[in-house]
Amino acid sequence: MGFLPSFLLRRLVSTEFDLAGVVVDGNGTDLKEGDEVFGWIPLNQNLSTGQGALSQYTRLPAVNVVLRPKNVTPTEASGFTVAGLTAYQALFDLAKLEAGQSVFVNGGSTAVGSFAIQIAKAKGARVAASASAKNEQYVRGLGADEFFDYTKAPLHEQLLAANVTPKYDVFYETVGILDPALFVHSPAYLAPKGIFLSVGPQGSGIGNIASFAWNVLLRPAFLGGVKREWKLVAVKPVPEDLKGFAKFVEEGKVRPVVDSVHAFEDALKAYERILTKRATGKVVVRVDPTAA
Repeated sequence: MGFLPSFLLRRLVSTEFDLAGVVVDGNGTDLKEGDEVFGWIPLNQNLSTGQGALSQYTRLPAVNVVLRPKNVTPTEASGFTVAGLTAYQALFDLAKLEAGQSVFVNGGSTAVGSFAIQIAKAKGARVAASASAKNEQYVRGLGADEFFDYTKAPLHEQLLAANVTPKYDVFYETVGILDPALFVHSPAYLAPKGIFLSVGPQGSGIGNIASFAWNVLLRPAFLGGVKREWKLVAVKPVPEDLKGFAKFVEEGKVRPVVDSVHAFEDALKAYERILTKRATGKVVVRVDPTAA
């Protein structure tokens, strides 16, 4: 911490973004004391105010929370928002997914991927997904119709060999890798008017930035560029999307994806679990030990 500028030390009061809890002060909004909600603190708010979800009390705009459906517990709902909205907005706001279309989810056991599978199935789409072999039953249990084990061979090679027919309407990369191979070879398995979506590079997935930028973002078609649409998924605080996601939950079409639960005083163990990269679903910190 000694290397951080003093203004950052003042700002970064609390961390994390997803939350579920009970309203103690609606502050003149439609929410009232005692309402049970789930929601999130967007990154820009966290950076500008220091407010975070990993705290006993937090303050946030009322539009960033929604009443928690009674068929899920606070612990289950606490990991919904960021991953759920990232999946929801990608499929509906960007891809304009319709019933009867087909979706490929790369990273079906990730938090975003887990929700993407469920949301796509709820819309009436056919879903294929990738994960390691040990997570096949988990991914199929979420609704995936077809499974690819990415550890067997490079995924783009498996998809090329599969001779996908009909081709996917949406390819959603939820792992956070920057390897351009999946996009470069996508004409073989992504429909001409299909869309390739990505959550963007994360952690060790940053890889070769120059190769990615050239092959995905800059290379024109006359120089061999891919004639498919590529879009970065950036989650936004849209109240109607949060309500739409909550409706899927209330109808039982989307269920929680909780990997593990840790006590507030053991929050560091939650981060250790995330760093193993073996988590399937969300890692939750239970601030209130009496919460269900």
